[in-house]
Amino acid sequence: MTDRDAPGDADRSASTDDRDHETVFSVTYPEKRRARLVAEALAPEVGELDESRSAATVSHADDTVRVRIVADDLAALRAGITSWSRLIAVAERLTTDLYDAAQSTPD
Repeated sequence: MTDRDAPGDADRSASTDDRDHETVFSVTYPEKRRARLVAEALAPEVGELDESRSAATVSHADDTVRVRIVADDLAALRAGITSWSRLIAVAERLTTDLYDAAQSTPD
């Protein structure tokens, strides 16, 4: 489930604090392992999108992945939301096989 949430201090970084607009996506998964896999899949994308008008951070704790998007203007925020929503969906699809394989492996 995805919802808009208030940002936490762990999501702050020097490169994202001086923007006028922000939103945070929090996605909670059934297990911590799935959240970790999704966060690891998203991590390489941080800093790869054009950050002249927007930026993002990715963090995870327990079973929740949090993506914080900040922007100079609303158009850039909307573009960031669209991009990161798609990246989350792709990360979920890509990690499904890894997650399922890990679930079927005995500890």
